[in-house]
Amino acid sequence: MNSTTQVKPAGFLRRLAAIFYDALIIIAIEMIAVGVVIATMEALLSQGVINYGSYIDASDLLNHHPVWSIVFHLYIAAVWVGFLSFFWMKGQTLGMRAWKLRVQNEDGSNIGFGQSLLRAATSFLGLGNITVLFDPEKRALQDMWSKCQVVHLPHVDYAKR
Repeated sequence: MNSTTQVKPAGFLRRLAAIFYDALIIIAIEMIAVGVVIATMEALLSQGVINYGSYIDASDLLNHHPVWSIVFHLYIAAVWVGFLSFFWMKGQTLGMRAWKLRVQNEDGSNIGFGQSLLRAATSFLGLGNITVLFDPEKRALQDMWSKCQVVHLPHVDYAKR
């Protein structure tokens, strides 16, 4: 996208809709990520490589062990942030694409990895978008911190092309 294309800031409801779409996708990806860990642990258990000790099953171990619980939850968070970062650096998550939104630098270029991590850290699980309701430039908290913008892309009528 070039910087001469006229875009307007994304509104709160459109952002919320994109978050909802992305949440559905992230839940599915997280289920696969957890499934891979559980399947691997069960395979290792069946081969006698590991045992659960005093824990009932893999889930109990991953959620209550003092060390593995932290590692497992960091892994789940990394999958989530990785999904968002990957697509933000390309300009759009799948939910953003459905709602014609794009995250970009002010010059229209894609954001970088550091910006994507800062966006994720300052979004407060989506609550940072509340500032869109009060900011005259319709910026979310994560937009302000990461020095980027989320814009509503103009409608493209492919029939007229």
